[in-house]
Amino acid sequence: MITDRLKAWAYLSRVVEGPSAHLQALLKQGRDPEAIAHAVKHREPWIGDLLRETLSRYEWDVAQQDLEQILALGGRLITPEDREWPATELDHAFGFAASGMSDHVRTYQDDAVPPHALWVRGGDLRSLTAQAVALVGTRAVSQYGREVTALIVDNLVPHQWTIISGGALGVDTVAHTTALRAGGSTVVVAACGLDRSYPAHNRALFEEIVSRSGAIVTEYPPGTPPQRHRFLTRNRLVAALSQGTVVTEAAWRSGALNTLSWCAGLGRVAMAVPGPVTTAGSLGCHERIRNGHAQMVCSGDEIRSLLGAIGGMDAQEQYELNFAANPIQGLSRNELRVYDALGRHPREAAEVATETGLTLALVIHLLVDLNSRGLVAREGVRWVRIAEQGAGAGGDTGGG
Repeated sequence: MITDRLKAWAYLSRVVEGPSAHLQALLKQGRDPEAIAHAVKHREPWIGDLLRETLSRYEWDVAQQDLEQILALGGRLITPEDREWPATELDHAFGFAASGMSDHVRTYQDDAVPPHALWVRGGDLRSLTAQAVALVGTRAVSQYGREVTALIVDNLVPHQWTIISGGALGVDTVAHTTALRAGGSTVVVAACGLDRSYPAHNRALFEEIVSRSGAIVTEYPPGTPPQRHRFLTRNRLVAALSQGTVVTEAAWRSGALNTLSWCAGLGRVAMAVPGPVTTAGSLGCHERIRNGHAQMVCSGDEIRSLLGAIGGMDAQEQYELNFAANPIQGLSRNELRVYDALGRHPREAAEVATETGLTLALVIHLLVDLNSRGLVAREGVRWVRIAEQGAGAGGDTGGG
């Protein structure tokens, strides 16, 4: 149902393109989105710099049409008020950006804020991004790049990792198609409205992703064309929605390196795959590894090793988990979510999935693993915690 509140969010998505520090500041102050939208339309001075930011678009009120169009496409507009909003990932990423610890984020300060709304087709975005890794790289992918990208995806998918990429030709396409072929989930972060397929060559791929419970997501309302600056802005969302970003093949000036910079700037794990020294196709990867701006990885196992403990932490935090005083303190973020959701009473996996926002497949995968480690037990179709050793339910878990 199209409500006045949803129309307010759609209006703001249209007249405030992409990230807006001024709009985010008002929302953080507790300002109502309907009141903000009204103030933008009627040029009320209390919204401050948002007046200037919306000067050329404030009369462009096509919210009803935008919402009708996305519904006709089988999609929806989600906002921070929705259960589906990937709050955990966005809060982590842009909270780190706000800390001022990253030189890269200071360079791109205007874009270093979260989206205020997202247009989505396909599966539940919160569930899909709860355990996700981004794979990006050159459009001019070599046979080596194809093989290494497919190899990594084939290793990650059985462990319930969602593959995020930008839908472009080259490495992105290999990542998405391999994830589907392996029976996994994948998310496309687009730099245009969802009524457009860019590149057009991948239209059938995008439809298959949506039909198989993956998702296509964008900040941009229907009708927005892909333009160069939107790809650069889009890259921060690829990085923010994943626990880490891997560049599998990138030359010296590859645009994929911008996503890797955002990854580090948002407190995520930046990774790069080394390539042949006989070609220039991996010079960008080599440069990032050599300068210490990316971890060198050669397999999905190495990626999972870097991301598994929490998915974005410094070395000291990793040591705290590796040498934790008891098994509960060593749980990953998602393992801890599942473990805590069980509470003291047996619950079915579907109930745990609903409470945690994780996919049912990931919940079952984690429950089986926790069972093998003696932390949970299966009772028929339900699961129950085994009494904790050395840590009470309210104790320090180290989960951060």
